[in-house]
Amino acid sequence: MKRLNYTVSINAPKAKVWETLFNDATYREWTSVFGEGSRAVTDWKEGSKVQFLGGDGSGGMYSQIQKVIPNELMEIKHLGEIKDGQEQPSDPTTHSWYGAMENYHLSETNGVTDLKVEMDTEESHEDYFRKTYPEALQKVKEIAER
Repeated sequence: MKRLNYTVSINAPKAKVWETLFNDATYREWTSVFGEGSRAVTDWKEGSKVQFLGGDGSGGMYSQIQKVIPNELMEIKHLGEIKDGQEQPSDPTTHSWYGAMENYHLSETNGVTDLKVEMDTEESHEDYFRKTYPEALQKVKEIAER
């Protein structure tokens, strides 16, 4: 697995960027870059499960929130797939990406927030994320700066 890193500076306080990232309506807006109708079913609290679902809601992946420091850090561990609306049993032998991390770090200086995203991915998905993740972060920036 490979760790990818992305950073964007946003002319908004980190509380607004956090809200943009993890509020249901704005989450759906910025993640539409990955697929129309993308959404997350969760309460975004430490230890909670997350279901990342595609447009029709029948497929996606499930994860667990490992650590939360509001307005500063969100760490998410990916655990398995969802097929036909059901979580599929998963472990390192069934999915090579089992345990992949996706981390959001926010820091603010003089009203400008630096958002850094670290994510683990398989080599087969690297080109896709290198193209789409910067687009998604530009969307976060647009939303937070409105």
